[in-house]
Amino acid sequence: MPSPTSTTLVWLRKDLRLGDNRALTAAIQSAQPVIAAYIREPQDADTGPLGAAQGWWLHHSLKSLANDLEKLGSRLILRSGPAADVLDTLIKETGANTVHWNRRYDPAGMAIDTQIKTRLRQAGLTAHSHSGFLLHEPSQVKTGTGGSYRVYTPFWRAIERAGDPPPPLAAPDTIKTPEIWPDSEPLESWNLLPTKPNWAKTFAEIWSPGENGAQQRLQHFIKHGLKGYRRQRDFPAADSTSQLSAHLALGEISPAQIWHGTIDLPDAIESEDIVHFRKELVWRDFSYHLLFHFPALRSENWNAKFDSFPWVKNQTRLQAWQQGRTGYPIVDAGMRQLWQHGTMHNRVRMIAASFLIKDLMIDWREGEAWFRDTLLDADPASNAASWQWVAGSGADASPFFRIFNPITQGEKFDPDGAYIRQFVPELAKLPNSLIHRPFEAPAPILAKAGIVLGSTYPEPIVDHKHAREEALAAYKALSVDDGD
Repeated sequence: MPSPTSTTLVWLRKDLRLGDNRALTAAIQSAQPVIAAYIREPQDADTGPLGAAQGWWLHHSLKSLANDLEKLGSRLILRSGPAADVLDTLIKETGANTVHWNRRYDPAGMAIDTQIKTRLRQAGLTAHSHSGFLLHEPSQVKTGTGGSYRVYTPFWRAIERAGDPPPPLAAPDTIKTPEIWPDSEPLESWNLLPTKPNWAKTFAEIWSPGENGAQQRLQHFIKHGLKGYRRQRDFPAADSTSQLSAHLALGEISPAQIWHGTIDLPDAIESEDIVHFRKELVWRDFSYHLLFHFPALRSENWNAKFDSFPWVKNQTRLQAWQQGRTGYPIVDAGMRQLWQHGTMHNRVRMIAASFLIKDLMIDWREGEAWFRDTLLDADPASNAASWQWVAGSGADASPFFRIFNPITQGEKFDPDGAYIRQFVPELAKLPNSLIHRPFEAPAPILAKAGIVLGSTYPEPIVDHKHAREEALAAYKALSVDDGD
C-alpha cells in the first residue's frame, strides 16, 4: 500500500447521523481527508447494541448512514474488535494524526474512551471528544451545593433555567476524502439480522431506521401528535407519542434537534404539551445523570434498603410474563407488542413492570434484562433508572406501595379495548365491559367470543388482590427491619 497522507478519523458510536454531529463537523473543519469508522466492540461492554432487537436496528442504521455518506462521495468503514486495537490499526493504515468522537456515558464506554484518549495523546496524536449525545453534560449539571441531583423535578428546573441548547449543526454538504481507503468488513458478516426464525419480520412494518427516518418521525409527531400530548400520551391505542426513542438510542437524531423542533410552533400547540414532551427528553438526561454518578445503576439498588428484599425466583411465571401469557390483558398486550414490534407504550411499560415486580415479586433486574434484549430503544441509563423507579429502589422513585392494578389501569387507559384487541386478538370479541377482566365473564359470553380460559387464553397466574397484600407485607417487613 502506498504511504498515505495524514487523515482525520471520526469514530462513530451512538451518533449515526450527519446532522448535528459535532465530531464529524470538527473533523471536516480540519481540512484533512476524513474517514468515518464504526467499530463493533466486544459484547461485554454497553458500547454497541444492547440486545438482539437493537442489533436489527443497528444493521439498518449503519446501512442508511453508509448510503448517506456515499451520496457525499465518502464511505463508512466497519471494523470489529477492541476499540483501542482497531483504532491503532486504522491509524497505521491511514496515517491519521487526529481522532474525533462524541462522548458516551455508560460506565464501560467511558472507561474505554478515557484509556484510548490517554494512549493516543501519549503517542503524539490528537484526540478530541465532543458533546451532543445529551442536552447537557452530566458532570456540569450541579445542585446549588455543587452536588449531583437525586430528584427529577429540581433537575428539570435546572435544565429549564439553562435555556435552549445550542442550535443543531447543519449536515455537511461535502466531505474531503482520502486517496486510499482502508478495507471495511461487510455489514452482512456481522449477522445482526435474525434468520431462523426471523422474529423481526414485523419490525419493518412500522420502523424506518436511519437519520432520514428519524427526521420524518419528528416531523410527523410535531404535526400530528404534539397537540394534546399531555392528555393523550397515556393512551396506548392512540398515535400520541413521538416514537423517537429508538432513533435517539443510536444517535440518528440528537436531543438538541428534537428540542429545537419544538421551538416557534403554531399557537394551536399549547405550551403545556411542549413542556411535557420536553420533560420526557430531560428524563433521558436525568437517567444518564444518575448513571454517571452511580455507575452500578443497572445491577445494584440505588436504595440499599432493597438489597434484602425477598425476591421470588419463579421461572414459570417469569416466562409467562415474557410471553404475554399472564391472564391480565393489558400486561399481555404490552408484552406481545414488545415481541412483535420491538417497543411498548410507556404507560404499559409501567404497568407491565409493576406486575412483574409487585404482583409476581420477581427481581426488577430480570425485567430490565428482558427489556434490554427485546427493546429497539434499549438504553443502559433509561432502562435501569425506569425499572428502579417502578421498583421503588431508585432515585426519586415511585413508592413501592404504589402498585398498579392491571385491571383498572387497562380500563382507564384503554377503555374501548382497542389496544387489547390489536395485540391479544383472542379476546377481540369480548364486550368492552369484560375485555380487561375475561376471568369474570359468564360462560355464555366466553363461549360466544370463542374463548376457553386456560386453553385459548390463560387464567390469571396470580390473584392481584392477594399478590398485592403479599408484596405490601414483604415491603413492610423490610421497612421494619431497616428501622423505618
